Amino acid sequence: MELLIITAVRSFTEDIKQILKSSGVKVYSTLDVTGYKDLSDLTIDANWFGSDSGEHLSVLFYAFIEERYVTGVLKEIEALNETQETYSYVHAAVIDIKKHV
Repeated sequence: MELLIITAVRSFTEDIKQILKSSGVKVYSTLDVTGYKDLSDLTIDANWFGSDSGEHLSVLFYAFIEERYVTGVLKEIEALNETQETYSYVHAAVIDIKKHV
C-alpha cells in the first residue's frame, strides 16, 4: 500500500483528475489549500506578483493506492509537466505504508 500525494495550483485540478482516472486510481480525496512562496529575494521586475508573499490557490490530492498504480501516475504527471510553459508544475510524492488497518 502506498500513499500518493499530489499538489498543484488549482488550474491543474481537472488534469490531475484525468491522470488519476486513466491510471486506474478510482478512489481519492482532495483538499483546497493555500500555497505560499517567499518572493522577497526577487527583484521587482522579476516578481510577477508584486509583493513578498506569493500566495496561490492550490489543491492537494491524496489516495491510498496499490504499488502497481504508482508508475503510471508519476509518468503521466511528468508528461504533463513537460508540456507546461508556466512557472508552476504538478508535484507528487509517494510514501510507503508499512501497516494499515
